[in-house]
Amino acid sequence: MLLLDRQVCFPLYAASNLLNRLYRPVLAQFNLTYPQYLVMLVLWESSPCTVGELGEKLFLDSGTLTPLLKRLATNGLVDRQRDPQDERRVLITLTTQGQALKQQAAIIPETLAKNLQLSTEQLDQLRAQVQHMVALMSYALKPEQS
Repeated sequence: MLLLDRQVCFPLYAASNLLNRLYRPVLAQFNLTYPQYLVMLVLWESSPCTVGELGEKLFLDSGTLTPLLKRLATNGLVDRQRDPQDERRVLITLTTQGQALKQQAAIIPETLAKNLQLSTEQLDQLRAQVQHMVALMSYALKPEQS
């Protein structure tokens, strides 16, 4: 059982690293890292968003998100402000420049799909399988409900 090729974790780890390497040159055109791109995807769907909401959607903690969001703010893509309704929360909002980037970034998924040489159907099946695995792992990590 302790063989590398018998582990589920290793191909997922390797795939994640390789996927990041495939994304890197594509995202460099937009001056984005992969985690920044993920934040932008969430914000393009629903802005404003709290840091906590971003963390839940991306499975990232605030310690990881805070420097990432500061860099996006420095680059003029997002604004960070305390929620007037609850000072403990920080709202992240797209700037005009951040909103405009969405149209330019529309080429990213297509470019990656071409690099992977998978059909749309194959990509959809793979995404569904990985989403199912994420759901299983997320459920396994939830504290027991009483």
